[in-house]
Amino acid sequence: MDTVRLFGHYVQWRALLLAMLEAALVTAGVYLASLILALAPAGSLEAVSVPHPLQAVGFVTVTMLALMSLGLYQLRLRDGGIRLAVRVVISLMVAGLGMIILRALLPLPLPSGETVLIALALAVVIVTLTHSIFFRILDRGGLRRRILFYGAGAEAAAALSTLRRKTDQRLFELMGCVSLPEEADEIRPETLVEIDQDLHQYVLDNGIDEVVLAMAERRGIFPTQELLACRLSGVEVTNMLSFYERHTGKLICDLLRPSDIILSDGFRWRSSLEGLKRGLDLILASLLLLVALPIIAIFGLCIKIEDGLRAPIFYRQDRVGIGGKVFRLFKMRSMREDAEQGGPARWASSDDDRITKVGAVMRKYRVDELPQLFNVFKGDMALVGPRPERPEFVEDLSQNLAFYNVRHRVRPGITGWAQLLYPYGSSDDDALRKLEFDLYYVKNGSLFLDLVILVGTVEVILFGKGAR
Repeated sequence: MDTVRLFGHYVQWRALLLAMLEAALVTAGVYLASLILALAPAGSLEAVSVPHPLQAVGFVTVTMLALMSLGLYQLRLRDGGIRLAVRVVISLMVAGLGMIILRALLPLPLPSGETVLIALALAVVIVTLTHSIFFRILDRGGLRRRILFYGAGAEAAAALSTLRRKTDQRLFELMGCVSLPEEADEIRPETLVEIDQDLHQYVLDNGIDEVVLAMAERRGIFPTQELLACRLSGVEVTNMLSFYERHTGKLICDLLRPSDIILSDGFRWRSSLEGLKRGLDLILASLLLLVALPIIAIFGLCIKIEDGLRAPIFYRQDRVGIGGKVFRLFKMRSMREDAEQGGPARWASSDDDRITKVGAVMRKYRVDELPQLFNVFKGDMALVGPRPERPEFVEDLSQNLAFYNVRHRVRPGITGWAQLLYPYGSSDDDALRKLEFDLYYVKNGSLFLDLVILVGTVEVILFGKGAR
């Protein structure tokens, strides 16, 4: 298996391996930093302060969270060379800032300031080199699983279209697609595989690790005995829906059936999980509000300067929340006051002339979303969950998209899984693509996945990803 499940969420074990390797090397870097200080002209081996293990753990924890927050452990990362080094430097600057704040607010055990500076500099070299070597190994085919698609029709073509980039296929090597006489081939001829022997024997002879069922129709042609033999030989047999879920972090609506939801081991939100999630939301929202209030005040002043002293800073808008209940969402005003005067509700676009100059900056860095912390306190929203949409859009999308209302089984969030992995949606087709990520969250939701999303949101804010 190319992934492991942590609290229901699919995590790539190669990314875990890279993270553990770098955590060990960064830990060694902390002690090397203390040795460098001791050997400096003004230092002495007798006077050197060797970091306590808890101090090293504190440093490494903050550093690794910063690296994760900037997407360094996404195996689809395409940055290399200078761009990779820049991303690492930014990550470790975030780590350094985080340590300064934590040292001021909490009694977190951390090494001395000089040790931290040298250890961070060493970490830049360690992480950049380790990443470069590791991804080079992946790109040359190391650590990949050998995959065979059983089918060469529409499902196989859709999968190859979605996973078409080199970085998309770092985890697997497609050995071919088995052409079936019952369905038309829709992939390139060089990818087709004609099997004139027992499927099980072919799989063993070619070292196949996993067979993915890419058959649109299975009745009467399903090779039960051959696939059973493969499974009993230790070869994974997977349907296309699960394959997509593991490799893309979403549930493909075109392949999803009601039985997949009914019989799934996911889609379970127990009251205990809701209670823990709610408690953590209140604690984190309180801390975030301390940081957010000065930012809200500064941008509120900018809105007044641009639009006049009588211009409103905030606005409220109806959104659909848990159970389909409509609530009033708070935002900072990023559009003209007459943005929808006399017209129907419409999606924001990339070149939307309704957005003000200050509003464009706020939307890029998600500052306009900060007042939604008050919605969290009211209980209308959570920090993490599917983004709430307007009732006008929901009514239309619910009629046109199957399973759309499933996303209303959980509390909507300020940030979410779709916000990390898909750009801003501005059409019904975008809504479908976002729904596929939202369904993954509803299926696999946990406090661990919430933490992954919150950490990943740092990258979205710093780089203004997907904003409109």
